[in-house]
Formats: sequence, C-alpha cells, structure tokens
Amino acid sequence: MKVRFLCETDVRVTLANPLKNAFLDELTNRYGRLTKLSDSLSLFDIGRGAARIYIRYSKLHKDRRTFFGLRREDLRQLEGHTGIICFLWEDQSEPLFIPFAEYEGVFDSVSPARDGQYKTQVFMREETTDLYVANAGRFNVDAHFGWERLDAVVDRSRLAHVPQLSHAQVQTLLGAIGTIKGYEIWIPSSDKSALDWSLVKKFECAPKIPCQVRQIENVFSEIDVVWIERGVGHVRAAFEVEYSTPIYSGLLRFNDLHLMCPGVNATYSIVSGADRRGLFVRQLTRPTFTASHLAERCTFIEYPDVFAWHARLARNQE
Repeated sequence: MKVRFLCETDVRVTLANPLKNAFLDELTNRYGRLTKLSDSLSLFDIGRGAARIYIRYSKLHKDRRTFFGLRREDLRQLEGHTGIICFLWEDQSEPLFIPFAEYEGVFDSVSPARDGQYKTQVFMREETTDLYVANAGRFNVDAHFGWERLDAVVDRSRLAHVPQLSHAQVQTLLGAIGTIKGYEIWIPSSDKSALDWSLVKKFECAPKIPCQVRQIENVFSEIDVVWIERGVGHVRAAFEVEYSTPIYSGLLRFNDLHLMCPGVNATYSIVSGADRRGLFVRQLTRPTFTASHLAERCTFIEYPDVFAWHARLARNQE
C-alpha cells in the first residue's frame, strides 16, 4: 500500500516502501516537517536547514550484504551543507547514518559507473560492519548506527564531547569492543602497561599468540590489537593504530598475515585520523595489495568512531 508523506513545501511524495515511510515518519517526529529537495524522492532538508539527508534503501542479499547506488548529482547537493547519507535495509535494528563530509574525498577520488552512480555495499560481518565504495575500498561504520548519531551530526556542538585519544587509549577501546563481542584480545606485551582502564571495564589479554599464526610470530606480535575467537584460537579481526607511523607499514603487516596464513579469515582495519583517509585509499590501491586482494578485507576507522562504537555497545550492555 502506498503511503503519502507531506513535506514543508506542500509537495506530496508517494513512497511505496513501508520501511522508508516509517523512517520518514520518525524523522518528522524528531525534527519537524521535512522539505523535499529537487525532483528526488530521496533528498530532504531536516531541522529547518540544520542538515540535508540522502536516503537509500536496499534489500538484504545473500551473505548479509546490501547494494546501493548513490547518484553523483544527488551527492553534489550535499556539498557545502551538513550532509548525511542514510542507508536502510530489511530487518535493520537501527538506521545507518554516514556524514557526507567524511567521505566526500573518497567519492572525489573515484569515478561513478556509466549510469552516474557510485556503487556501494554494506557488509554485515560478525566482527564489523563495513561500507564498501567501488574502486575506493572499505570503511568501518559500526559507530554510525542509531538516531543519536544523526542527532550528533545535526547538533555539531555534541561532537565536542569526544576526547582526544592517545594511541594506548584507542588500543584500550578496541580491546574493550572485542571483549564485549565475546573475543579474546591480543595486545603486544610492550603496550599492555599503557592501557587506560578509566575508559572501559578491565579485560584480560591473551597470554600468547594463536597457533594459527606461529609461522609469522614476529609480524603478528607487532599488530596493535587482535580479536581471537574463544576456544578455537582463530584470528577474526586485526587493527593497526596509525597516528604518525606510515599507513603502508600497517598494511604490509596485514598483507603478510593474509598471504602467509591462508587459514586466517579475518577483517583488517587501519585506525587513524580523518585527514589520512585519502592516503589509506591511495595506499590500498597499490598493485601489491590489489594482487593479494587485501583491499577486499581491509577497512578504515577514525578515532572518534572507535569511541562512539564502544559507547554504543557499552550502552546496550546496561
């Protein structure tokens, strides 16, 4: 059944998707009546000029992945504004809100397909949720679920509550996230004494590396944080925190693990600042990483997103 939605401009928009209708109803309840932009059914002004939102929907496909097309002409209408891309799909517990400004450089670095759309997917893994932008790479988006994320973007002052995090504090938060998810945590012995227990509930670190990676023990032992499946010792996720060290060195360690231990079925994540996202894309598309298919399993996470990811999981435990 088609549902009508009345916008600020008194334009009646007919939407056949019940999920999108319900989302728009909730958006209206929170921010007031919406203004539809241009001739699109997917672009809206929210909060009376506070932000612009671009809504995309996908069915949930095999292996828990989704497929979206982002029109170049629609993304251009987010430029210069507080823009958010919202991804919706079937059986979704919380909407996914991506701040456009954080990914504008990524879209600028690649060309859209012949139909004028950037092809994107969201992969829902047991360890992480990744946004994949064709020809650019994968980006962790676990911190961007939930209405509070949209509230934070619309009200920029709320972002000031995210602290400046040290290398050790990011390691601490990543270890705590893995613990909440039920994994054992590997952190290099030399880093354990610097972990900040004021941020998280204290967790135990694995006393030794898994047998699965013994052949490259010297490489594995330098990785900043690793999540290990309890009981079987399988590596499920690895993280390199790159403040000032070259992103390339972290990618090389991931590549060694990926190539030398084919039984490892893990996700790999570079954790760094927003200013290094473009560098991550350029480094990951080097021929050596393309040939090894590391790009298909490697994501990028910003420091504030690690903080927000942990906060969301910790709230759900309360």
